[in-house]
Amino acid sequence: MTISVRKVAALGLLGAVLVGCGGGADIPAAGPTAPASAPTAKPTAAPGPKKPAPAAPPTLAAGPQGRTPVYERRAGRSGEKVVALTFDADMTADQGPRAARGERFDNPELIATLRRLEVDATVFMTGRWAEEYPDQARSIGTDPRFEIANHSYSHYAFAEPCYGLPTVAAPDMAADVRRAFDSFRNAGAVNVVPYFRFPGGCYDDTALHALAPARVTAVQWDVVGGDAFAKDPDAVAEQVLSGVRPGSVVVLHCTRSAAPATERALRRVVPELRARGYRFVKVSELMRAG
Repeated sequence: MTISVRKVAALGLLGAVLVGCGGGADIPAAGPTAPASAPTAKPTAAPGPKKPAPAAPPTLAAGPQGRTPVYERRAGRSGEKVVALTFDADMTADQGPRAARGERFDNPELIATLRRLEVDATVFMTGRWAEEYPDQARSIGTDPRFEIANHSYSHYAFAEPCYGLPTVAAPDMAADVRRAFDSFRNAGAVNVVPYFRFPGGCYDDTALHALAPARVTAVQWDVVGGDAFAKDPDAVAEQVLSGVRPGSVVVLHCTRSAAPATERALRRVVPELRARGYRFVKVSELMRAG
């Protein structure tokens, strides 16, 4: 901030007015000034309190022989009624031509409904999805209500058989996961957590060993929403509502073409679970409480 000097005609003296720059310094009263050759000391604002660094997302310790750890439902503190709604943003590496023909693998209405209902959630996103919808990935990944977790880059299987998915070779598994994290960063996502969901939930000991260099915690679920290819939102809602217990992880989908009923099901699920006393949390909070 600059210092302005004005002549005080009545006194024939030179007064200085210092304009503070955020430090809250008092403006000195007009009076005799030091000779021009004497430097005027600037008041130094006291440094404000240092903001604590945000806590790192909790993770699990590596399993036996360095295997990737796997998180599953835990009741948490004294059976507290918390539940994590998680949404898989699926897009397989070879589905680009289908997207080019107009198939929608996103679901912005679902994200808008979560925001409107003030629901915290974790989105397990594939790197290919983030590349196809970078604006949405950035919007989700900069909203404090959400966190982005890793669902692989390719959405290929990490063990077989797995619902007919192509398979990632074991030596390429860690690189596939890292590539997804790169895609989130390139899209501008910030709220990214070191969690991983196996495509199809399929894994074995080979996959747990192969993923160890990626330093992620794998996250499974205990409630299957049943929204994949479902068209009846009430059936999806019933399946979620009948399965939720304190500490549950619910798996749903954020893919319009493959899960068209999910957003409507949420309109029923959220108020009914709240009426039962449940609070919606992200996986990171659920893991920290457990």
